[in-house]
Amino acid sequence: MVDSRFSSELRISGGDLVLFNESKIPIWSTNLSSSRSSSVEAVLGDDGNLVLRDGSNSSVSPLWQSFDFPAHTWLPGAKIGLNKITKRSTRLISWKSKDNPSPGLFSLELDPNQSRYLIFWNRSIYYWSSGSWNGQIFTLVPEMRYNYIYNFSYVNNANESYFTYSLYNETLISRFVMEDVGQIQQTSWLENAQKWFLFWSQPKTQCEVYASCGAFGSCNENSQPFCNCLRGFNPKKTEDWGWGVFSGGCERASNLQCGNSSVVNGKNDRFFSRNNLEFPSNSQTVEARGAQECESACLSRCNCTAYAYDGSLCKVWFGDLLDMKQLGDDSNEKTIYIRLAASEFSSSKNDKGIVIGGVVGSVMIVSLFGLAMFVFLRRKTVKMGKAVEDGKVKFFPSLAAKQINQEDGEILSLLDHRLERNADLEELTRICKVACWCIQDDEAHRPSMGLVVQILEGVVNVNPPPIPRSLQVFVENQESIIFLHRVIL
Repeated sequence: MVDSRFSSELRISGGDLVLFNESKIPIWSTNLSSSRSSSVEAVLGDDGNLVLRDGSNSSVSPLWQSFDFPAHTWLPGAKIGLNKITKRSTRLISWKSKDNPSPGLFSLELDPNQSRYLIFWNRSIYYWSSGSWNGQIFTLVPEMRYNYIYNFSYVNNANESYFTYSLYNETLISRFVMEDVGQIQQTSWLENAQKWFLFWSQPKTQCEVYASCGAFGSCNENSQPFCNCLRGFNPKKTEDWGWGVFSGGCERASNLQCGNSSVVNGKNDRFFSRNNLEFPSNSQTVEARGAQECESACLSRCNCTAYAYDGSLCKVWFGDLLDMKQLGDDSNEKTIYIRLAASEFSSSKNDKGIVIGGVVGSVMIVSLFGLAMFVFLRRKTVKMGKAVEDGKVKFFPSLAAKQINQEDGEILSLLDHRLERNADLEELTRICKVACWCIQDDEAHRPSMGLVVQILEGVVNVNPPPIPRSLQVFVENQESIIFLHRVIL
């Protein structure tokens, strides 16, 4: 047991297993109410089960065991199910964040009416189902067809219904974890690599997790990070977003004028339109004879946060906007109007300045890039990717984007040949990926400078970026488009 002046202590006290903080104040207990023997002992088994039992008669059922309270991890031999007599459900509950083990928003539990598992958001809305158990696999988890590691079984009788599993090879170390991002992951420990190997995870994509970006956040699988706050909103907990935990959502940058006495002589709230956005859940329908009347219906209610009008139906939303997903450019266009404070809208004069500033900034970036390339080429003829005949070379950004999106891409070939391929491949790949994210066509898909720093430092993982549309033409026509010719000094 841990016991020091500056740390917590776990020990048996009065027949219970009790956790004391550094001030010797009890903060958790098994809280057993039945009569107990004076020779109670706690034993941690090889299977990971912490058992509190009668030391004078260890053959009887345990007084308490951790397998009945699995937190976010499900180990082989433990049960996830329902006690039909006590109505108590054994479920997995995610941590609040990767370094905060307090209960989070997501939970995995057995459907009391069917032989399937469900993942819930906030214990109220389920967004993923394993599919029914057919005696061998869950019907919506096809990966189990190739399962040579885990042996699942389902038990259903008058007292309880539950799933449990064992390992065909008992020397393996394996676990299920209900992650703080809302996915259930099945992993095995690789001793040689000293890391966990992911066998499968569900849901497959992060945007399938309900409200994965929290209130007023939108999810986009093609962006990095995949969560972004809507215009007029900022991350509620910046530190959590830095660690890749977005479920805390976003909060308004400026308070609304409606119903806010602190906004003196404030202008009326306005609406900002977002296209190709899957509508949030929990909309309500109101009567309106046109778009203007639909807008007025929302504007007249201070707790109305958004509206949408499709030509015949007026939908309004109250309170937090949850579970918004960015749709593809080729999807049926949907427009939602999100309520913002008037201060979030610039005047036409300021808008003009922003546009001019953006154009000038873009020109400066392109100019600096071109100047850097010119100086670099003047110093020495450079082989930019794969050379073609007559000293002509391919467009380097297109070549780099293509290489980092190939599983067998030659990332080291992108280096200056004078470095003789002497570089850390992982760092180089990370740099190339974040560079390609920074030139995405949609500004909303580009990472912030703070996130760029975290990616380069290895704190945040980065997904392979899509090739920007502006570079696609070069990738598709590499053999016919020449960017530069050999420069002879």
